[in-house]
Amino acid sequence: MKINNKNTCIVLVEPQGPLNIGSVARAMANFGFDRLRLVNPKANHLGDEARRMAVKAAPILDQAIVYDDLPAALADCQLALGTTRRFGKYREDFLHPNEIGKFIAPWTEQGDAALVFGREDKGLLTGELDLCQRFITIPTSEKLPSMNLAQSVGICLYELSAPNYPEDGRYERKNLAEGKTLESMYDHMRRTLLDIEYLDPQNPEHILHAYRRIFGRALLNDREVRVLRGLFSRIDWVENDRREKGGKVQDD
Repeated sequence: MKINNKNTCIVLVEPQGPLNIGSVARAMANFGFDRLRLVNPKANHLGDEARRMAVKAAPILDQAIVYDDLPAALADCQLALGTTRRFGKYREDFLHPNEIGKFIAPWTEQGDAALVFGREDKGLLTGELDLCQRFITIPTSEKLPSMNLAQSVGICLYELSAPNYPEDGRYERKNLAEGKTLESMYDHMRRTLLDIEYLDPQNPEHILHAYRRIFGRALLNDREVRVLRGLFSRIDWVENDRREKGGKVQDD
Protein backbone atom coordinates (compact mmCIF):
# COMPACT_ATOMS: atom_id res chain seq x y z
CA MET A 1 0.00 0.00 0.00
CA LYS A 2 1.29 3.46 -0.91
CA ILE A 3 0.47 6.95 0.29
CA ASN A 4 -1.89 8.85 -2.00
CA ASN A 5 0.13 12.07 -2.30
CA LYS A 6 -2.81 13.93 -3.81
CA ASN A 7 -4.83 13.34 -0.64
CA THR A 8 -2.04 14.45 1.69
CA CYS A 9 -1.44 18.09 2.58
CA ILE A 10 1.23 19.88 4.56
CA VAL A 11 -0.05 22.55 6.96
CA LEU A 12 2.26 25.23 8.38
CA VAL A 13 0.85 27.21 11.32
CA GLU A 14 2.03 30.83 11.43
CA PRO A 15 5.38 30.21 9.69
CA GLN A 16 7.69 33.13 10.42
CA GLY A 17 10.42 32.88 7.79
CA PRO A 18 10.07 33.05 3.99
CA LEU A 19 13.25 30.99 3.60
CA ASN A 20 11.66 28.19 5.64
CA ILE A 21 8.46 28.29 3.62
CA GLY A 22 10.43 28.08 0.39
CA SER A 23 12.51 25.20 1.76
CA VAL A 24 9.36 23.35 2.78
CA ALA A 25 8.00 23.71 -0.76
CA ARG A 26 11.24 22.31 -2.16
CA ALA A 27 11.13 19.33 0.21
CA MET A 28 7.54 18.70 -0.79
CA ALA A 29 8.50 18.66 -4.47
CA ASN A 30 11.46 16.37 -3.72
CA PHE A 31 9.06 13.71 -2.42
CA GLY A 32 6.10 14.28 -4.72
CA PHE A 33 3.74 16.32 -2.55
CA ASP A 34 2.18 19.56 -3.76
CA ARG A 35 -0.64 20.56 -1.38
CA LEU A 36 0.60 23.31 0.94
CA ARG A 37 -1.66 25.10 3.42
CA LEU A 38 -0.54 28.13 5.40
CA VAL A 39 -2.32 29.29 8.55
CA ASN A 40 -1.96 33.01 9.22
CA PRO A 41 1.59 33.17 7.83
CA LYS A 42 3.89 35.85 9.25
CA ALA A 43 6.03 35.95 6.10
CA ASN A 44 5.38 36.43 2.40
CA HIS A 45 5.33 33.01 0.78
CA LEU A 46 5.19 34.57 -2.69
CA GLY A 47 8.22 36.84 -2.26
CA ASP A 48 11.70 36.53 -3.71
CA GLU A 49 13.24 34.92 -0.61
CA ALA A 50 10.72 32.08 -0.53
CA ARG A 51 11.00 31.53 -4.28
CA ARG A 52 14.78 31.49 -4.13
CA MET A 53 14.73 28.63 -1.62
CA ALA A 54 11.94 26.78 -3.43
CA VAL A 55 13.96 26.72 -6.68
CA LYS A 56 11.83 24.69 -9.11
CA ALA A 57 9.08 24.16 -6.51
CA ALA A 58 7.76 27.72 -6.87
CA PRO A 59 4.43 26.41 -8.31
CA ILE A 60 3.73 24.89 -4.89
CA LEU A 61 4.04 28.36 -3.36
CA ASP A 62 1.76 29.81 -6.02
CA GLN A 63 -0.90 27.17 -5.35
CA ALA A 64 -0.63 27.31 -1.54
CA ILE A 65 -3.90 28.09 0.23
CA VAL A 66 -3.89 30.59 3.10
CA TYR A 67 -6.28 30.19 6.05
CA ASP A 68 -7.10 32.44 8.97
CA ASP A 69 -6.97 29.63 11.53
CA LEU A 70 -6.19 25.94 11.89
CA PRO A 71 -9.80 24.70 12.21
CA ALA A 72 -10.50 26.15 8.76
CA ALA A 73 -7.36 24.55 7.32
CA LEU A 74 -8.36 21.12 8.66
CA ALA A 75 -12.11 21.38 8.07
CA ASP A 76 -12.12 18.94 5.14
CA CYS A 77 -9.40 16.61 6.48
CA GLN A 78 -10.35 13.23 7.89
CA LEU A 79 -7.06 12.73 9.69
CA ALA A 80 -4.56 15.23 11.08
CA LEU A 81 -1.17 14.44 12.61
CA GLY A 82 0.43 17.23 14.64
CA THR A 83 4.17 17.53 15.27
CA THR A 84 5.48 18.42 18.72
CA ARG A 85 8.54 18.13 20.91
CA ARG A 86 6.73 18.87 24.16
CA PHE A 87 5.42 16.09 26.36
CA GLY A 88 2.68 16.24 28.98
CA LYS A 89 -0.57 14.70 30.18
CA TYR A 90 -2.47 16.05 27.16
CA ARG A 91 0.21 14.91 24.70
CA GLU A 92 0.48 11.19 24.21
CA ASP A 93 0.12 8.52 21.51
CA PHE A 94 3.28 9.71 19.78
CA LEU A 95 4.27 8.31 16.41
CA HIS A 96 7.89 7.99 15.31
CA PRO A 97 8.38 9.39 11.80
CA ASN A 98 8.90 5.89 10.40
CA GLU A 99 5.41 4.93 11.65
CA ILE A 100 3.37 7.70 10.08
CA GLY A 101 3.32 6.32 6.54
CA LYS A 102 1.92 2.95 7.57
CA PHE A 103 -0.55 4.69 9.84
CA ILE A 104 -2.09 7.13 7.37
CA ALA A 105 -1.74 5.17 4.10
CA PRO A 106 -5.16 3.43 4.38
CA TRP A 107 -6.95 6.72 5.03
CA THR A 108 -5.42 8.58 2.09
CA GLU A 109 -7.12 6.17 -0.29
CA GLN A 110 -10.51 7.70 0.52
CA GLY A 111 -10.01 11.10 2.12
CA ASP A 112 -7.64 13.91 2.97
CA ALA A 113 -4.92 13.63 5.61
CA ALA A 114 -2.77 16.47 6.95
CA LEU A 115 0.63 16.78 8.59
CA VAL A 116 0.58 19.88 10.78
CA PHE A 117 3.74 21.78 11.70
CA GLY A 118 3.92 24.63 14.19
CA ARG A 119 5.79 27.89 14.55
CA GLU A 120 9.56 27.99 14.35
CA ASP A 121 9.87 29.40 17.89
CA LYS A 122 7.15 27.65 19.90
CA GLY A 123 5.59 24.94 17.77
CA LEU A 124 1.92 24.02 18.06
CA LEU A 125 -0.13 25.18 21.03
CA THR A 126 -2.19 22.70 23.05
CA GLY A 127 -5.42 23.99 21.53
CA GLU A 128 -4.02 23.41 18.05
CA LEU A 129 -2.87 19.90 18.90
CA ASP A 130 -6.43 19.26 20.07
CA LEU A 131 -7.41 19.37 16.40
CA CYS A 132 -5.09 16.44 15.60
CA GLN A 133 -5.86 12.76 16.17
CA ARG A 134 -2.21 11.73 16.66
CA PHE A 135 1.12 13.39 17.40
CA ILE A 136 4.48 12.96 15.68
CA THR A 137 7.77 13.54 17.47
CA ILE A 138 11.24 13.33 15.96
CA PRO A 139 13.84 11.96 18.41
CA THR A 140 16.65 14.49 18.77
CA SER A 141 19.52 15.21 21.13
CA GLU A 142 18.63 16.79 24.45
CA LYS A 143 21.46 19.25 23.85
CA LEU A 144 19.48 20.78 20.99
CA PRO A 145 16.03 19.16 20.82
CA SER A 146 14.22 21.56 18.49
CA MET A 147 14.65 21.17 14.75
CA ASN A 148 14.44 23.59 11.87
CA LEU A 149 10.93 23.66 10.40
CA ALA A 150 11.93 22.69 6.86
CA GLN A 151 14.18 19.89 8.11
CA SER A 152 11.32 18.49 10.19
CA VAL A 153 9.04 18.52 7.16
CA GLY A 154 11.73 16.86 5.05
CA ILE A 155 12.22 14.02 7.52
CA CYS A 156 8.49 13.30 7.73
CA LEU A 157 8.02 13.42 3.95
CA TYR A 158 10.98 11.09 3.43
CA GLU A 159 9.33 8.56 5.72
CA LEU A 160 6.00 9.00 3.92
CA SER A 161 7.66 8.25 0.59
CA ALA A 162 8.60 4.63 1.23
CA PRO A 163 7.76 2.63 -1.92
CA ASN A 164 5.22 0.45 -0.17
CA TYR A 165 3.66 -0.09 3.25
CA PRO A 166 2.41 -3.43 4.55
CA GLU A 167 -1.25 -3.72 5.41
CA ASP A 168 -1.84 -2.84 9.06
CA GLY A 169 -4.58 -5.07 10.39
CA ARG A 170 -5.07 -2.96 13.52
CA TYR A 171 -7.23 -0.47 11.64
CA GLU A 172 -10.37 -1.36 9.76
CA ARG A 173 -10.94 0.78 6.73
CA LYS A 174 -13.70 3.32 7.14
CA ASN A 175 -14.44 6.83 5.99
CA LEU A 176 -13.35 9.05 8.86
CA ALA A 177 -15.28 12.13 9.92
CA GLU A 178 -13.91 15.42 8.62
CA GLY A 179 -12.37 17.99 10.93
CA LYS A 180 -15.37 20.33 10.75
CA THR A 181 -17.67 17.45 11.75
CA LEU A 182 -15.52 16.56 14.74
CA GLU A 183 -15.25 20.17 15.89
CA SER A 184 -19.02 20.57 15.69
CA MET A 185 -19.36 17.48 17.90
CA TYR A 186 -16.83 18.83 20.40
CA ASP A 187 -18.69 22.15 20.54
CA HIS A 188 -21.91 20.26 21.25
CA MET A 189 -20.15 18.20 23.91
CA ARG A 190 -18.77 21.32 25.58
CA ARG A 191 -22.21 22.98 25.74
CA THR A 192 -23.89 19.85 27.08
CA LEU A 193 -21.31 19.08 29.75
CA LEU A 194 -21.23 22.71 30.89
CA ASP A 195 -25.02 22.74 31.05
CA ILE A 196 -25.14 19.74 33.40
CA GLU A 197 -22.28 21.21 35.45
CA TYR A 198 -19.92 18.36 34.65
CA LEU A 199 -17.22 20.75 33.45
CA ASP A 200 -15.60 23.51 35.45
CA PRO A 201 -16.82 26.69 33.69
CA GLN A 202 -13.53 28.38 34.59
CA ASN A 203 -11.49 25.69 32.84
CA PRO A 204 -13.71 23.44 30.68
CA GLU A 205 -10.82 22.41 28.43
CA HIS A 206 -9.10 20.54 31.27
CA ILE A 207 -11.46 17.56 30.92
CA LEU A 208 -12.20 18.10 27.24
CA HIS A 209 -8.52 17.56 26.41
CA ALA A 210 -8.87 14.02 27.75
CA TYR A 211 -12.01 13.34 25.71
CA ARG A 212 -10.31 14.63 22.57
CA ARG A 213 -7.47 12.18 23.10
CA ILE A 214 -9.92 9.30 23.71
CA PHE A 215 -11.97 10.03 20.59
CA GLY A 216 -8.84 10.85 18.61
CA ARG A 217 -7.52 7.35 19.24
CA ALA A 218 -10.89 5.93 18.17
CA LEU A 219 -10.68 7.57 14.70
CA LEU A 220 -14.41 8.31 14.53
CA ASN A 221 -16.44 8.04 11.35
CA ASP A 222 -19.60 10.02 10.55
CA ARG A 223 -21.97 7.43 11.99
CA GLU A 224 -20.06 7.25 15.25
CA VAL A 225 -20.16 11.04 15.52
CA ARG A 226 -23.94 10.95 14.98
CA VAL A 227 -24.30 8.31 17.71
CA LEU A 228 -22.35 10.46 20.18
CA ARG A 229 -24.26 13.58 19.26
CA GLY A 230 -27.47 11.63 19.75
CA LEU A 231 -26.30 10.89 23.30
CA PHE A 232 -25.53 14.55 23.94
CA SER A 233 -28.92 15.57 22.52
CA ARG A 234 -30.65 13.10 24.83
CA ILE A 235 -28.74 14.54 27.80
CA ASP A 236 -29.82 18.02 26.66
CA TRP A 237 -33.46 16.90 26.54
CA VAL A 238 -33.35 15.26 29.98
CA GLU A 239 -31.68 18.30 31.52
CA ASN A 240 -34.19 20.71 29.96
CA ASP A 241 -37.07 18.51 31.13
CA ARG A 242 -35.62 18.38 34.66
CA ARG A 243 -35.34 22.16 34.78
CA GLU A 244 -38.85 22.70 33.47
CA LYS A 245 -40.17 20.46 36.25
CA GLY A 246 -38.12 22.34 38.84
CA GLY A 247 -35.95 19.35 39.59
CA LYS A 248 -32.62 19.63 41.25
CA VAL A 249 -29.53 17.47 41.04
CA GLN A 250 -29.15 15.62 44.33
CA ASP A 251 -25.71 15.45 45.88
CA ASP A 252 -24.51 12.03 47.04
